[in-house]
Amino acid sequence: MKTILAVILVVSLFMLLYIWITKKLGFAWLTRLGLHIVLAALGIYIVNFSGLLTEVYIPLNPMTIGTVLVLGLPGVVLLLGLKLTMI
Repeated sequence: MKTILAVILVVSLFMLLYIWITKKLGFAWLTRLGLHIVLAALGIYIVNFSGLLTEVYIPLNPMTIGTVLVLGLPGVVLLLGLKLTMI
């Protein structure tokens, strides 16, 4: 069973490498991902330290950054709404 899984892993690795080389994907997606992570953390940081809502603090952890990363600015609003309803 382990050999079958190892063969599937190796075959899928070679297929991914083939797609990566033929399509010339490069590393631009890593730059975009890094930019989005930084902007998500910046959005949460601005909400926390702007002083507009003094009773609201959204922690910077992988779950909240991931929410803002996937949803964008509406993710910050979603976290604010959840925090305000849970207070």
